[in-house]
Amino acid sequence: MRIAVLGAGAIGAYVGAALARGGADVHIVARGAHLEAMRRNGIRVMSPRGNFEAAPPATEDPRDIGPVDVVFLGLKANAYAAAGPLLEPLMHAETAVVAAQNGIPWWYFYGLDGDLAGRRIEAVDPGGAVTSVIPPHRAIGCVVYSSTELEGPGVVRHLEGTRFTIGEPDGTVSERCARFSEAVVAGGLKCPVETTELRNEVWVKLMGNVAFNPLSALTRATIGSMCRHEPTRQLVAALMHETLDVARAVGATPGISVERRLLGGEKVGEHRTSTLQDLEAGKPLELAALIDAVVELADITGVEVPSLRAVAAASGLLARTLGLADTGPPDTTHPQDHQHENHSPCNDH
Repeated sequence: MRIAVLGAGAIGAYVGAALARGGADVHIVARGAHLEAMRRNGIRVMSPRGNFEAAPPATEDPRDIGPVDVVFLGLKANAYAAAGPLLEPLMHAETAVVAAQNGIPWWYFYGLDGDLAGRRIEAVDPGGAVTSVIPPHRAIGCVVYSSTELEGPGVVRHLEGTRFTIGEPDGTVSERCARFSEAVVAGGLKCPVETTELRNEVWVKLMGNVAFNPLSALTRATIGSMCRHEPTRQLVAALMHETLDVARAVGATPGISVERRLLGGEKVGEHRTSTLQDLEAGKPLELAALIDAVVELADITGVEVPSLRAVAAASGLLARTLGLADTGPPDTTHPQDHQHENHSPCNDH
């Protein structure tokens, strides 16, 4: 199995290094100082689980790699629609795309039965722009429970969590999922394959992102401080309850309580969310997949979500006022910038 990592930021470089450590035929797409450092010294991973180094081939031109069996996509969701020129050289007829994104994925209603089967979510797939680049049959869903950051070019600081849950959107058991999982596990990470729980996993992760990420941009506060400040804690709880209501309305049954999710946030402590880090760095805020899509699903299903609407409106206006809205042309020129945070209450270590 040939694997390419497109978007070799903190998570992408971490997964790429682990795949290489496990013996996979993996290639990295990056650019700039990060690329030069990886070419010169490989990828250095600093982790409480043990430091390690790996030196997979790295290039800024996907044409140097050619078609692969799996693309691990570390770009932010707002960059998918413009990723066609980067993805095209990596594709053959059966290439799968493991989309390690936060929030509601564009493939969400693919492979489902019922009234919403095949429904397009405009917030994350405006006019079908993402579907045209990554048809849902190519997608392998991926929910990331790992916290990493780029400490410097070619250097990844792994903070916690090693679980990358994957699965086919249509719930089938596939050889491509099994083989990719084996490659990731051989590299020392966790990669369970879900058939019935994938969308529930999406909502469990989203419960934290939908509340903490936009609120952090509005307040400049860490996750821990949002949980300790009682009025904000109540707002976070309201956002989570409304998100659970929407999840159930579209047929999901995430098996976690709001209180447990809040405790998971408290344990993270003084962490600045990726959205707050993007705000401080002047990068587009990843709001469409994290909160706008949930409000859109509430509109579709008739669920009342006053807190979500208020936070979506305020954070969206902030992004537009600062010129950081993620509804404009996506930036694929710096694919190494994608970050994840792990504020799950689950035991992912």
